Amino acid sequence: MTRNMGSIDRGLRALVGLALLAGAFLLGWFGGWMVWAAAAVGVIMLATAAMGNCPAYSIVGIKTCKT
Repeated sequence: MTRNMGSIDRGLRALVGLALLAGAFLLGWFGGWMVWAAAAVGVIMLATAAMGNCPAYSIVGIKTCKT
């Protein structure tokens, strides 16, 4: 898998992913099914940040990394 995400993009995704997970489970921002939806989106964002590859970016042809 080639990287298509730059370091700023990866950092922001990681922060938003952590915020969604914290909001879902620790802070009680969401209720009912939205807890699990927010957690799923948070995990996906953390995974794409860790891998440096976003499947949606690949489909659309976006690349935020320098190389």
